Amino acid sequence: MEIVESLEEIPVQNPQAEDFSYSDLTWTKFGTTEHHEEVALIPYARVEEFIIGECSNPECPTRFHIERGRKRSRGSLREYKPDEYLEYRLYWCSFGPENYGEGGGVLPSRKYRLNTRNRAARPQSMRGCTCHFVVKRLYARPSLALLVYTERRHVNKAGFVCHGPLDRDAIGPGAKKIPYICNEIQQQTMSMIYLGIPEENVLEKHIEGIQRYCGSDATVDTLASQYVHKLGMIIKRSTHELDLDDQASIKIWAERNKKSIFSYQESSETDQFMLGIQTEWQLQQFVRFGHCSLVAADSTFGIKRLKYPLCTLLVFDSRHHALPVAWIISRSNLKSDVEKWMKILLQRAQSVEPGFRINGFIIDDAAMEIDPIRDTFRCPILFSLWRIRRSWLRNVVKKCDTIEVQRELFKCLGEVVYSIWDGVDTSKALERLTLDFSDQTAFMHYFTSTWLPKIGMWLSTIKSLPLASQEACGAIEAYHVKLKVKLFDDTHLNALQRVDWLVHKLTTELHSSYWLDRYADESDSFQNVKEEYIASTSWHRASEIPDSAVILDSNNTVVAKVRSQRDTNVARVVWNPGSEFAFCDCAWSLQGNLCKHVIKVNTMCENREGYGDSMSLRSFKEKLTSVKMKPMDDSIALDISMALTLEMFDQIKQLVKLSGTDDISNIVNDLPVKWGCKKGRTTVGIPASIAAFTKKRSQKRKR
Repeated sequence: MEIVESLEEIPVQNPQAEDFSYSDLTWTKFGTTEHHEEVALIPYARVEEFIIGECSNPECPTRFHIERGRKRSRGSLREYKPDEYLEYRLYWCSFGPENYGEGGGVLPSRKYRLNTRNRAARPQSMRGCTCHFVVKRLYARPSLALLVYTERRHVNKAGFVCHGPLDRDAIGPGAKKIPYICNEIQQQTMSMIYLGIPEENVLEKHIEGIQRYCGSDATVDTLASQYVHKLGMIIKRSTHELDLDDQASIKIWAERNKKSIFSYQESSETDQFMLGIQTEWQLQQFVRFGHCSLVAADSTFGIKRLKYPLCTLLVFDSRHHALPVAWIISRSNLKSDVEKWMKILLQRAQSVEPGFRINGFIIDDAAMEIDPIRDTFRCPILFSLWRIRRSWLRNVVKKCDTIEVQRELFKCLGEVVYSIWDGVDTSKALERLTLDFSDQTAFMHYFTSTWLPKIGMWLSTIKSLPLASQEACGAIEAYHVKLKVKLFDDTHLNALQRVDWLVHKLTTELHSSYWLDRYADESDSFQNVKEEYIASTSWHRASEIPDSAVILDSNNTVVAKVRSQRDTNVARVVWNPGSEFAFCDCAWSLQGNLCKHVIKVNTMCENREGYGDSMSLRSFKEKLTSVKMKPMDDSIALDISMALTLEMFDQIKQLVKLSGTDDISNIVNDLPVKWGCKKGRTTVGIPASIAAFTKKRSQKRKR
């Protein structure tokens, strides 16, 4: 919006509607670059209609009263400016500003509270609203009125909505009689509303949760219905735009949600924008599933379409599904910035669990800084192939016409990666790729422009770091696909360049979706949600395919078939079985995803003659061989290597035994007996309160 310095350049507006409001007018910035205001010119006879329209705002219905007024008589000024007033009136929202909550204050013209009857539609309505505007009847043109809007939002000084349906504190009459609603019930209700579940079903589950505390009652059911309806209105009418300016909007959100932010850095000449989000529930899941386990990163989501790329930290829950526990929105890949938010994140986890540590960190981008991970978490780093596999497969399917060319080209790309362990020169493998598929100009242009300049960096990272398993890759990819579906909806394409929209989607819909998934699985409720959650990864869907449905030919190891469980006459064909770069002709695989048929065939090909090892197994063997070759003499290094190898071997043996048994009691009986210390054995089996009491009685009385 350009700044206009002359009042003559502002057009007079006369809307056709009987009553009109702020949204029906086109506003202009009037003044100088240092000081300007949003103004509009309307006929003076229509001022009352504008005020009625502003009072009828459905989001914040209110009344406006005259807080201050001045008048001049005509001819009283010899010299005057074009914006001088004949009449001046300051209209203020009747819900403000004397608020006894946060950010309240008293209007400058009033030092005491007025006991008037026409303050607003309900008593005790002084809630600190700062919405106000000025109406000037122009001295030079008395038939026109200049509207000057100072604050158009109905918020208090702290920036919170303070009245209307969007006010979370305005729970209406009878608030003291509303039954107890714990955080779990409230989060459950909000999650169901965010996911679009009908209000009848939401109310049914909400009443079931309340009745666990206060029993069945008609009054309770009525109040619960009002609560669910009001909460649905708040969520439906809430918006991500807290301010027209994106940077100001995200600043307001950060001030309101300090508990959900672990790192915030505004954009400046020296620093780049950075926002780290982790809710209390995410922190609990981070400590629960991340302690002594793996943490993965989906590091470069939306790098081309969003204003700032999104990095997600994931843990693997009890079903080995990827669960988001932190979101970092930033374009900075500097070591100092990455190390900064990682250390803060670790301190948050250790404040809940002092001994918190992770056993491994999985990355998916070769350009990601590794030193901050090692310095902060002090754990091994693994590499996931899902991103490079997905990118190559999607472009192979998109840019090549026939399926024969697609499967051969994808197999040749896999051979380029396998060459780092086969002793083949990578440059020769790339040369063979460019010569054999020189007729595929679309794909080769993509590959040479996008991947060829950085293929050396990716291959060296793949060779230097141990590789993550297909189960981990499938879980990370499932989260990535779900995130893409939630964010890149056609209805939100205009908001992709706003950070406040991204934060709103993450903390409302996506957070609620994963919360409800975990709640349904642990409480054995919402069976439809639970079934969809369990079957959300290709690894689980592959485990439901029986071994008899897989057809492997020992004479032809190039191809395998998987019979469909719904229609036995249909069979999916998997080329290049046993490899991470296997190609399937199902619809899910042709979209670039790791499908259940490839995972099932690869698990069946393990330890079979004629099929090679997977990349993760080759990487593991390579690391074991390098560890074995390091100690060349009979030294302490040999002792340390032997001790670490035996410890790892025992852990693997216990995990294999645990996963292969049907009765946990057999393993428990075989465990060695661990005696507690002498001091601890004296109170074993005695409640803590009794033990403390006996200890206090045994002490001598001190004078």
